[in-house]
Amino acid sequence: MPSYSPQELATQLKSGLLSFPVTHFTQDLEFDEAAYRDHLSWLSSYPVAGLFAAGGTGEGFSLTPGEIDQVVRAAVSEVNGRVPVIAPATGGTANAVAQARAAADAGADGLLLMPPYLTEAGQDGLVEHVSAVCRATGLGVIVYSRANAILNDRSVAALAERNQNLVGFKDGVGNIENLTRIYAAVGDRLAYVGGLPTAETFALPLLQLGMSTYSSAIFNFVPQYALDFYADVLAQDQAAVYRRIREFVLPYLDIRDRVKGYAVSIIKAGLTAVGRPGGPVRPPLTNLTDGELAELTALINKIS
Repeated sequence: MPSYSPQELATQLKSGLLSFPVTHFTQDLEFDEAAYRDHLSWLSSYPVAGLFAAGGTGEGFSLTPGEIDQVVRAAVSEVNGRVPVIAPATGGTANAVAQARAAADAGADGLLLMPPYLTEAGQDGLVEHVSAVCRATGLGVIVYSRANAILNDRSVAALAERNQNLVGFKDGVGNIENLTRIYAAVGDRLAYVGGLPTAETFALPLLQLGMSTYSSAIFNFVPQYALDFYADVLAQDQAAVYRRIREFVLPYLDIRDRVKGYAVSIIKAGLTAVGRPGGPVRPPLTNLTDGELAELTALINKIS
């Protein structure tokens, strides 16, 4: 059974920083459950508001349905109620519904609904897709608006009215007008999660749009630094936020932006840099070069 009702989950998500743990692989690209459990134990010892298993940073797109279930069950078991564990629902509607039910059976506390696979869809179709998943589970659902599933304000308002267990909206686009329209339409009915890559870059301005939290990928390897950054954002300490952006975030982005897919690869490289390796990434992603890893390690050492 989940530890959080949908409404309790929404309150919890709003209360602090969120993170997406990497999924650990062996050199043969098999799931390394022991290393993953050790990582989850470490991360959940920090005051984080929620952990999203097998998400984007967790390479959920490269996992089989069976592996996703294994990862979610390992996370639930290891975290053991210390913080909520949110499982993914991916692909087309039937697949997402099946994963929603599997997540509930695994004891997850909530669900992150990813965009449907490949196909484009209009707003009415997206509303039906999200609603079908919400109907299939009693878990609190956070919908991820990005790529081929960008929801507008009318759709979000309709979904919030129709589905009481829709508790969150994660934005992966950064369209200020659309976000303003959504918040004006729905207000505090939902928890709003910043979901742009390296969310720290956008955290301060998005706070003004009702996004009191975001998913921090760097929490994987510098958790205290990520928490301190988040505290500066909540305090609206512009000087402190931009000092951190200059000293770490911008040079970090310079490495991340060199190759498509490095937004995930650089997180595993960061874990290697701090002596807690997560293993390689799976294709089609590629690992950082040795030179880039050395560059990242030097950058991390400056803030440690």
